[in-house]
Amino acid sequence: MHSPRRGLQNKLVVSTLAMTLIVLWLLMCGYQGFASDAQIYAFQALARIHTALSTDLYLQYSSQDRFTIFSPFYAWFITWFGLDNAARLLTFFFTAVLFIAAWNLAAAITNRSAAWLAVAFLMIVAGDYGASGVFRVSEQYLTARLAAEALIIVAFACHMRGLRGLALLIAIAALPVHPLMAFPGLLLLVCLSLPVRISLIGATTGVVLALGVALAAALPAIAHVFIVMDKDWFEVVRERSQFLFPKLWSIHDWDLNVRPFSYLIFMATAMEDGRIRRFCIAGLLVGTAGLAVALIADFIQPVAILVQGQAWRWVWIACFISVLLLPTTILRVWRDEKCGPLCGVLLLSGWIISAVGGTLCVFLALILWLARSHIRDRVVPFFRWIAILVGITAVAWAEGSSWAAIASKLTSAGNALTTFNKVADTIGVKVSVVSLFVLLWWWLRGARTLWAPVGACAGLLIASIFVIPASLTQARSVGSQSDIEEFLDWRAAIPETSTVFVAPTRDVGSFVWFTLGRPNYLALDQSAGVVFSRQTALEVRRRSEVLLPLTDPTWKILSGIRNANDRKRKAPTRPLTAQTLIQVCGDPQLGFVVSPEYVGFDPLRHAHPGAWKDWYLYDCAHVRLRADLRDSS
Repeated sequence: MHSPRRGLQNKLVVSTLAMTLIVLWLLMCGYQGFASDAQIYAFQALARIHTALSTDLYLQYSSQDRFTIFSPFYAWFITWFGLDNAARLLTFFFTAVLFIAAWNLAAAITNRSAAWLAVAFLMIVAGDYGASGVFRVSEQYLTARLAAEALIIVAFACHMRGLRGLALLIAIAALPVHPLMAFPGLLLLVCLSLPVRISLIGATTGVVLALGVALAAALPAIAHVFIVMDKDWFEVVRERSQFLFPKLWSIHDWDLNVRPFSYLIFMATAMEDGRIRRFCIAGLLVGTAGLAVALIADFIQPVAILVQGQAWRWVWIACFISVLLLPTTILRVWRDEKCGPLCGVLLLSGWIISAVGGTLCVFLALILWLARSHIRDRVVPFFRWIAILVGITAVAWAEGSSWAAIASKLTSAGNALTTFNKVADTIGVKVSVVSLFVLLWWWLRGARTLWAPVGACAGLLIASIFVIPASLTQARSVGSQSDIEEFLDWRAAIPETSTVFVAPTRDVGSFVWFTLGRPNYLALDQSAGVVFSRQTALEVRRRSEVLLPLTDPTWKILSGIRNANDRKRKAPTRPLTAQTLIQVCGDPQLGFVVSPEYVGFDPLRHAHPGAWKDWYLYDCAHVRLRADLRDSS
């Protein structure tokens, strides 16, 4: 039996490790507010409350909002807590669910001690997948993706603990939250429940069916069932969302997406536990099938349902499993006397130097592990020296490559936590933090007295007092009550369903959506749904042509990437003049224009001190009337 003192010590160790992970997440990741797609999901939720926003081009036709129940769920929290508090609360809730479920999953297939390392790696290691740095596992802002990931990982934990029926129910329940993220999780559970041969046959059959759909879509008899994107629609989608097409991925993108598969192959080979091997093989099958379907949609022809399905997202499953099991795998192979340390260092290097060939490091480790029975004893000392050399080189490269990025980020003003969040994304800082956590984990495991966990726990508690409040504070709020009250005169002048365009653009659309509470005429975030609707894509292109006197199309991201180094490009935005205002207001779909330029036509001036001081609101109906009167005279 365990003594009460030993039981108390174990509880203190658990508390210390849990608090360490909380502080690490707040420092290394933190809450990013309405970054990236968080604005889109917030807008979708607000449109459920303020129905006039549903006339916005983003929601006017088909959009991703039609495929999720997350928006009404989010809207309910907004009505009770407000937009900022609802987003913050739900982000922390789903993040907590995800990491707690991940700990339970790791503990179920490895052990409770190694589970702490697994969650630490999951927090700190970049979980990027796809292309252009658009997506990653466990985002630090609120989207339906985060909620679906949390539910799927809960389902994985339930399955590994023998609750297979409950696991399937949870995975099915995640489908209406975000079908693109939940479907591969459901497929993995199915693979885990079937023999490997049957799973392989099923994955192959699915890929063949996708190939059949892509080929058959050219036949007139079924062209109305499986619609192929025409040239105009496809061009807008390709320009706006180039990451949807693997053909356009860079070498770095492919290295990033292939790397999880190389880890899973190694893990399936090196780990002796049957459940871990099955888990890795299932992840390999699901992720590989997803990439194959995505390649078919890209190289055969762009069948709408295949492009919209974005099967390359299935890689998130492989990415999650590879990161979660990485610490356990390294601990396992390290015990091998011949090549274990070198393989472990190569596996770590695959993460550390991922930008310059991390996949190659993992495959080298795999080749070395498979050939270990042929390694002679006299070579073993050389392998250990090579392991030390590779480890030092990888860490030195990580630290050295981070200094320039850290120096540039430290120049911007901000509080200590904000500054740390800016530099925490560098690989050198991540390596250092992982090393410190591993040392703490190792120290606490071997502690034989109460003072060690008590002291560490007290220190972390004090640190959390300063870290948590700062991490809850956003650098910039979106649609706060003070911002809304500041623009009450503009809101009163703009009808609820009238569109607004900001020239030059100050943001991706949040000011019009959240502060003015009106539909956007055209903004970058607004064009995110072009893949789901041909009408939206064509209208985005038409409106961008209307705005050419003021700005180049912001949705042409692919062209922007290709022309990034072209210094002779003309300026993307142009000053507003009376003539250009008359031109753009010629479109009856445009209701109001916001600009810092005064060009007549009796605009409403914003006199409040701040970023928008001396900006003007132009009524396009008034502009058209004045222009007509001038022409008639």
